[in-house]
Amino acid sequence: MEFLISSRPDVRPSQMPSRQLVRYKARDGLEIPAYLTLPKGRDAKKLPMVLLVHGGPYVRGTSWTWDAEPAYLASLGYAVLQPEFRGSAGWGGRHFRAGWRQWGLAMQDDLVDGIDWLAAQGTIDPARVCIMGASYGGYATMMGLARDADRYRCGINMLGVTDIRMMFTAAWSDLAHSDFMNHGPAHAMIGDPDRDADQFKATSPITHAARIKAPVLMIYGGSDRRVPVDHGVDMRNALRWHGGTVEWVEYPDEGHGFRSEANRIDAYGRVAKFLEQHLGAR
Repeated sequence: MEFLISSRPDVRPSQMPSRQLVRYKARDGLEIPAYLTLPKGRDAKKLPMVLLVHGGPYVRGTSWTWDAEPAYLASLGYAVLQPEFRGSAGWGGRHFRAGWRQWGLAMQDDLVDGIDWLAAQGTIDPARVCIMGASYGGYATMMGLARDADRYRCGINMLGVTDIRMMFTAAWSDLAHSDFMNHGPAHAMIGDPDRDADQFKATSPITHAARIKAPVLMIYGGSDRRVPVDHGVDMRNALRWHGGTVEWVEYPDEGHGFRSEANRIDAYGRVAKFLEQHLGAR
């Protein structure tokens, strides 16, 4: 094989943190694959941790390749766990179907069980864990802060769903009008908005704003048509109404993801400051 060109010459493999595929048991016995990224040059003992939850959720979260986001977080001194929780694609039909209708339920259990697994090995300090994610990962962040409030020191919600019902009803959302939402798949995998209305309410973070006491960094795109900014605005207002600590960031011209390099630099600079303030890795 002959070397031709490097697509990212400034990314030097020798400086990158280590990344490994691990597996742990969920409380019901289901095996959860996950990717663990550790800071380079630090002992893997009692590290502060970022639990990084992928979006989708019914997609493959990541693969065993270099990944900029966990590499960045690990470079700041944090252990980063990326669980392929139940419902994630690419790990077999049983694993995929186990996540159906489990928003806020067993899918959240899988995240907490990953924390406990790493804590039992002494790799992380379970008292210094921040949950972070975008889209569904943002949902899992807010739901985790509400449901498992004693497990997380802070949360970072990017573009996250906060009201499951709004996913089916928001006229300004491209998702609400999609075949996925209206012709069966979403009803089987997420739930039926009529038949499962009580479950949707019980597993929507907006319902539990009063229970969220940990500080939250919320970052949204003002032009997002997949998860409209209303999800964030309503959640922010509810948290502040109940005395919560919220750092709010909105990029008016961004959609479901940050295309502007300046916005990405700004967003992840804020992430670094927020983590340092609440987890203190440095």
